[in-house]
Amino acid sequence: MEQRLKIGISACFLHPDPARAAYAKKTLQYIEQSTAHWLLASGALPVMIPSPTGETAASGFHLDDYAQWLDGLVLHGGADVWPGSYGETALQAQWNGDRIRDEYEIALIKAFVAAGKPVFGVCRGLQLINVAFGGTLLQDIGTQRPQALAHRDGERFDHNFHQVEIVPSSRMDAILGSAHSCKINSIHHQGIKDLAEGFVVEARCPDDGMIEAIRYTGAAYVAAVQWHPEYHHTDLGTLDDTPLLNDFLENARTARASAQRPT
Repeated sequence: MEQRLKIGISACFLHPDPARAAYAKKTLQYIEQSTAHWLLASGALPVMIPSPTGETAASGFHLDDYAQWLDGLVLHGGADVWPGSYGETALQAQWNGDRIRDEYEIALIKAFVAAGKPVFGVCRGLQLINVAFGGTLLQDIGTQRPQALAHRDGERFDHNFHQVEIVPSSRMDAILGSAHSCKINSIHHQGIKDLAEGFVVEARCPDDGMIEAIRYTGAAYVAAVQWHPEYHHTDLGTLDDTPLLNDFLENARTARASAQRPT
């Protein structure tokens, strides 16, 4: 019986906050359960990857160790990306993002790519991948692209929907088959401004041109979507993302087999 794939999920951070009721003086690392359940539903085993740095760090452990042990990496949503990660300063204080998480996730991406393991980004994950490879972001779509749709609605959250158009002849087009125009959720206020070199756009919002999916054209498997596939409910008419997840997992399976093959 084939051993189940082990897929790493990058951690979100809650930094010390005196206003927080629980562990106010401590740093918390966590994942949102829907991401783990999304992977479990596919038969893979999700594993949160804690950051090995910080004031309580133990020596001798590195992200490379996780990249060697696990079969793939999912970067999920959460805090804004720190503008300094792409050479800018915050236009407003609330868009200052999480520098510590950026540094941790960029190191994770580099470790998994170097190990020949696939990387898949969700929402912030797409933005962070773009930044890690040299791209830039819109710090706030509503401010910098006022003609754009409302890509985030705090009240509706994962029930804020719009259409995306899949780029013809792209890898995503081949994976999804006939699903050229799809309904997806939209829970972000930042987005790609300048696309990183070596990447192609695989989907856009037809109403404002915002980039909704990207893929690396080099040897490594690095792909990302701006929406949240883990929140999709096909009974609401949203895209069935299962083929995208299966493609990522199949690449993880291939990478595992390659690593196990005698040299």
